[in-house]
Amino acid sequence: MKLRFAPSPTGLLHVGNARAALVNWLFARQRGGTVLLRLDDTDLERSKAEYADALQEDLRWLGLDWDESFRQSDRLPLYAAAAERLKASGHLYPCFESEEELRYKRELRLKQGRPPLYDRGALKMTPEQYERALANGKSPYWRFKLSGLNREWQDDVLGRRAVKLSSLSDPVLIRADGSPLYTFTSVVDDLDSKVTHIVRGEDHVTNTGVQLDIWEALGGRPSALSFAHLPLLTDADGGPLSKRLGSLSLRQLRRDGVEPAALAGYLAALGTSTDPAPGMPAELVPGFALTAISRSAARFDVQQLLALNRKHLHGLPFASVQAHLPVGADEEFWLAVRGNLDLLGEAKAWFEVVRGTIVPPAQPGEGEFLRAALAALPPEPWDAATWGVWTDALKASTGRKGKALFLPLRLALTGEDHGPDLKVLLPLIGRERAALRLKLGAEG
Repeated sequence: MKLRFAPSPTGLLHVGNARAALVNWLFARQRGGTVLLRLDDTDLERSKAEYADALQEDLRWLGLDWDESFRQSDRLPLYAAAAERLKASGHLYPCFESEEELRYKRELRLKQGRPPLYDRGALKMTPEQYERALANGKSPYWRFKLSGLNREWQDDVLGRRAVKLSSLSDPVLIRADGSPLYTFTSVVDDLDSKVTHIVRGEDHVTNTGVQLDIWEALGGRPSALSFAHLPLLTDADGGPLSKRLGSLSLRQLRRDGVEPAALAGYLAALGTSTDPAPGMPAELVPGFALTAISRSAARFDVQQLLALNRKHLHGLPFASVQAHLPVGADEEFWLAVRGNLDLLGEAKAWFEVVRGTIVPPAQPGEGEFLRAALAALPPEPWDAATWGVWTDALKASTGRKGKALFLPLRLALTGEDHGPDLKVLLPLIGRERAALRLKLGAEG
């Protein structure tokens, strides 16, 4: 059993492709299969080395690895040889029509009430016409002559699927400059690297029908391949996720502080009836089932992801996060703030609250109360009981209670209207900082 994940290094890895990578990896690892990472970088204008490096770094951050890897740009002779075989067998034929000519043909067919398919006009070209075109400086591009069959398969996610090839135009496999297109190179690589299972997005269903035709033309047995097409992800409102890819790249989510275990757990559960639980891919293998993925589109809800991230953070021990906390943060600080974090990066702001300098917001009308709070501030040493002793005394002397008592103190001490329990936060802030902030708050 062998699976492949084949991203194009033309941009940052986003959550849709990350989900496909994760599902491939989980399926392979569960069955003892091999994982191949293939970088589809034959688009030389758009493919960038920095994107290729970022893809691999982001996959490793997510907890994924691979057993084999190659770049398509290193295999151009292989594609050229395969193209020559298809030319010799009559499956590839040269074309010279310009884009303007093709557009005219499509528009004419539409006016005639016919589907805008390529009319195979190039097949009527005589050898003399072909040689004359070459002599005039034209370079042909090459189309694959589809068989016209109905290509059918039992999809491991979508169920029975079929593509009617007679309803499609013959695809261009080789550009006029000699460079091969994805539809072609993917098949050549899958054959050569002995891939057995292809798991990818539902948007590739039509490609699968075409590629099975090419697969057979190159000597492969279509029955040797298994397919699973994952329904595409939508955003929380059911709209196309692609409109928001910039904010949903793994790189951006990572910068924002989303934990890999939260993202992996969320992606693994998308489209299933299983409640997501945080976990790195290796931990998710036993509970994974490809057959549990629904045929319906799954919604990627950032708020749900953040809720899972929060749940994950709240249970993390200090040792697992120490390297990512501000210098000087200790276990006492982590245990005090972790229950209020959505993202690990937020710990930095709370460290500033307990160890740094903050200017509390103005609280009109609260000056007298804050001066009373300053006067009642207990002497150190402070512990978890200090907050209760202090606020009980203030309650008795001012008659305040509930929000009227606690909110002005929280705003003055932390600059925020909510956050970690002040009975554990106050000792970390210390009397000197607390007194200064109460004084500034009263003056404001």
